[in-house]
Amino acid sequence: MLLRQLEYLVALAREKHFARAAEACHVSQPSLSAGIRKLERELGTQVVQRGARYAGLTPEGERVLVWAQRILAERDALNEDLSTMRDSLSGVLRVGAIPTALTAMSMLTAPFCERHPHARVTLESLSSDEIARRLSAFELDAGLTYVDDETPHGLRCVPLYEERYLLLTPSDGELAERRLVRWAEVATLPLCLLMPHMRNRRVLDALFAEAGATVVPAIETDTVSALYSHVATHRWSSVISHAWLHLFGVPPGMRVVPLETPSRSHRIGLVVTSGSPEPILAHALLEVVRGVDVRGTLDALLHRHLAEQA
Repeated sequence: MLLRQLEYLVALAREKHFARAAEACHVSQPSLSAGIRKLERELGTQVVQRGARYAGLTPEGERVLVWAQRILAERDALNEDLSTMRDSLSGVLRVGAIPTALTAMSMLTAPFCERHPHARVTLESLSSDEIARRLSAFELDAGLTYVDDETPHGLRCVPLYEERYLLLTPSDGELAERRLVRWAEVATLPLCLLMPHMRNRRVLDALFAEAGATVVPAIETDTVSALYSHVATHRWSSVISHAWLHLFGVPPGMRVVPLETPSRSHRIGLVVTSGSPEPILAHALLEVVRGVDVRGTLDALLHRHLAEQA
């Protein structure tokens, strides 16, 4: 059995198309098909459902896929480990982050790249479910996401900070001069919020409901940058996480006002696979995390903005 055959299987399961899988592996489609057939002969079992087009994996194929992903991940870890012994750390650190935590990711990637100048980073905006799935499939090295719920099997988390919620509102708005606002009061404002399917929005909806209020935003978007661009027109207000101040700050003509503290905090943390040996790039990122006070830095930033307004 060759590792290349396992790469063909993983690519086919990911692309769900023989031609695209062959292109991803930089081989012809007949070569990819022949490699998978040879894998089946060596294993003595059919792994791909036969048909004119790709129709999925057999139950045995699904099991082989899990082992293939694991074996290839171990191969990559071995190569990275040897690379570290030969020289400085190299390779590509693959990170997924939920959109609302992307603004804080540079606090980790910047010191990581400074410490490991020969390594590269790819950073994708993903849902929390997709982060967990791709970590389990060894398609990511780390994820930045909500860690309030029970950690999925095979993963471990390192909490980084608790979200603190603020009203971002025009300076001449009816609640702009308040020192603290209630959730029910915010629900009466013309709002711009993230889309209902996003985790941050579901958190906010639950907090509004806890206060006996329901929100019907005038504007809904799936990116924090689009949210800020609308709020900056001074026509709408929004509820933001204090971590967003790290990138966007407070637009001119706007103010931030703390919301009353929720009954339950919502934590953002780094999630990695819990296998042993620990993937070298994930281990290097965790070493960086131990030296960065994300919570303290974000809290200090919030206090500075509130002090400047006062």
